[in-house]
Amino acid sequence: MPTKESRRQARGLVEELESRAHAGPPVRENEIVSARQFLRQHDFPTASDYFSRLVQIQDRVGARLAAPPQAKRNYGGEAAGWWMQLQSVYDHVILSTCHQGDFNLRRGRVKISHRFNQAGRIDFVELKFLRSLQPEFNGGIRKLLTVKNYQQLGKDWHEAEAFALRVLPQELIFLFRDIFRCPRPEVLGWLINIGHRAVEDLLNAVRARPVNGCAPRPGDNPNQLSLKAVLADEVAPPILERAAALESSVEFDDPDTVIVRYRHK
Repeated sequence: MPTKESRRQARGLVEELESRAHAGPPVRENEIVSARQFLRQHDFPTASDYFSRLVQIQDRVGARLAAPPQAKRNYGGEAAGWWMQLQSVYDHVILSTCHQGDFNLRRGRVKISHRFNQAGRIDFVELKFLRSLQPEFNGGIRKLLTVKNYQQLGKDWHEAEAFALRVLPQELIFLFRDIFRCPRPEVLGWLINIGHRAVEDLLNAVRARPVNGCAPRPGDNPNQLSLKAVLADEVAPPILERAAALESSVEFDDPDTVIVRYRHK
C-alpha cells in the first residue's frame, strides 16, 4: 500500500503535469512514463485515479502534437492610455505600442514590440521606424536586444546572454526624454521592463473595464480582433500572466553582449 508520503508526492507530481498540460511548459512523453513508474514502484493500484489522470494528460499532449499550429491572432485596441497591438502565436506573444514626439523641429513615430515566450520571458525587443527623424530609415526595423538562441533556450530561464544594439536609435527619446543620460545597462533593463509593465497594464485594463476598440471602426484592419477578446485566446492569457509577474535586470558582458536576469516582482 502507498505510504502517506508517497501519496503526497504522487498528488503533487500529477497535479503539476496536469497544470503544464493545460498552460505549459509542454509535458514530455518521458515525464509521463516516469510518473507511471513512480506509481508502480510505490504500489499504487492500477485502478487508482492517478493512472487515469495520466492517461488524460497523455491524450491531451498527443492531441496537441497532432494538431496543426494555430494561425496567428491579431488583437488591437486602446488600453491604459496606449493603443496596443497583441499578436498571439502557438507558443509566444508579441505586444506592441506606438510612441511619437518631436526633436529639433522634426516629428517622428516608432513602434516598440516585445516578444514573450511561453514562460513570460523576453525573446527580443524590437523598434520599427514608422516615421524616423531621418526619413531614409522609414520602415526600417532594429532589434534593440535579442536573447541568444532564444528558440533553443529553456523557456523558464532565469539568466541568459543577449545581443544588444551598440548604437540605440535616437527616437527612443519619444519614450523617455532623458533616456540617453542613463547608464546603458539601466536603459536596456528598462527597455525590457516597459514590456512587462505594458502586459500588466493590458491585463488590468481588459479585466476592469471595456477596452476602446471592441467594435470595429471604419478603416480598421478587418482581420484584427478586439483587444478585449484576448482573454478568450487559447495561448495568450497564461503567457501574459507570467510576463506580468516578472521584471529583469541587465549587466554588461562586453559592448555587444549583456546578461539578462529575471526575478519575480
